[in-house]
Amino acid sequence: MLLPYKTAGCVEAGCDEAGRGCLAGAVYAAAVILPPDFRNEVLNDSKQLTEKQRYDLRPIIEKEAVAWAVGIVSPEEIDRINILKASFLAMHRAIDALAVRPEALLIDGNRFTPYAGIPHSCEVKGDGRFLSIAAASVLAKTYRDDYMLRLHEEYPQYGWNENKGYPTRAHRDAIRQYGATPYHRQTFRLLDDSLQLSLFD
Repeated sequence: MLLPYKTAGCVEAGCDEAGRGCLAGAVYAAAVILPPDFRNEVLNDSKQLTEKQRYDLRPIIEKEAVAWAVGIVSPEEIDRINILKASFLAMHRAIDALAVRPEALLIDGNRFTPYAGIPHSCEVKGDGRFLSIAAASVLAKTYRDDYMLRLHEEYPQYGWNENKGYPTRAHRDAIRQYGATPYHRQTFRLLDDSLQLSLFD
């Protein structure tokens, strides 16, 4: 069972990101403050849930959370500052947008750029240990998936409706055949054998 909080009586926001390992698209992050009595038997690390479970959970999280927000960092920003910093920036933007200021942050992972004025704790595999981080992982994943489905309508040949921008063989084959789009991260190794790719106009 996932834990409701790390420090009793403290207003904690769980933070997680989605899309860090993708070749295309923005990186998304969410921050979620849950009430101390929140319980849900299904909620878990979003990677352990089915797509239907994630989308069923999203309105429950949004309705019952004390506060929640999503932060986004574009592919252009990712190329400019690198994906690790971009992931932290997306979390910062989500925290910035919270309607309630948390007293502490629970960050999924082992590193984080400190957020001014709020202490944080890095939690390895925290999305499988704390409800607030799991909730953040669900929001980040579903909102990013929605975004990739919109991009798929513009560039259907890359299969983003299925791979969501991750480096599947089919995705790399499409890059090899059609070149890179403006949504591809140009500082990533888009192909196994070449970094030289043509861009769409």
